[in-house]
Amino acid sequence: MEEFEVDDLFDGLPGPDYNVAPTVAVPAVFERRVKDTGEIRRRLAPLAWGLVPSWAKDASIGSRMINARLETVAEKPAFKRAFSVRRCILPADGFYEWYALEPPGGTAIGRGKGKPKKQPFFIHRTDGELLVMAGIYEIWRDPHKDAADDSAWLRTCSVITTQATDAVGHIHDRMPMVITRDAIDAWLDPMITNPQRALELLGVTEAASLEAYAVSTDVNSVENNNRSLVEPLAAEPEPEPVPDQETLI
Repeated sequence: MEEFEVDDLFDGLPGPDYNVAPTVAVPAVFERRVKDTGEIRRRLAPLAWGLVPSWAKDASIGSRMINARLETVAEKPAFKRAFSVRRCILPADGFYEWYALEPPGGTAIGRGKGKPKKQPFFIHRTDGELLVMAGIYEIWRDPHKDAADDSAWLRTCSVITTQATDAVGHIHDRMPMVITRDAIDAWLDPMITNPQRALELLGVTEAASLEAYAVSTDVNSVENNNRSLVEPLAAEPEPEPVPDQETLI
């Protein structure tokens, strides 16, 4: 709350999560205008990861809408309204990406054809600061519930992604778009509704600011969720040198 100058803290924030899965709650910061006073208040509240457009027939679409591509976020029907008026930031320690391993021969390693073994990596800022991801959010009403019932309203979000920088590009071609600290106020401002203006506020993290290291494949299962998932994978010990035969004579 102090770091992002939040005015209002909402209930339901999740605890530490080391393996965030689609549709679960994540902490988000956004601004809303108070109807009675017209005052704009900055809020820290839980949003379900996976955007459900206001016009969706049901909430199941959210599991397929966890990311919004920068190249089309201002145009796609599912995202363009939210991008204009409902932008948020999603702070995190980092994110995972997977790299398909290949043996020296060039054929992907895997249990079956077309399914190469993938090594997960954890990517974070080298200075230890939070990675402030750019996001959009929506408010969807369950048509089968009374509008006066708070459970009838589902608040969801998507992460905006972009082409990866060099530090990440060798692992995966996409990465979360970030917001620089000096652009947060404008990004969250609901009065800025021009999509082009909003696009200008986005920036790619400099390659030198990011570090990637291999982590355990335990992260491949959402059933695993603990701090060990973000710990660097122990390096394999170097093989013992084989002495030259001539030195033994």
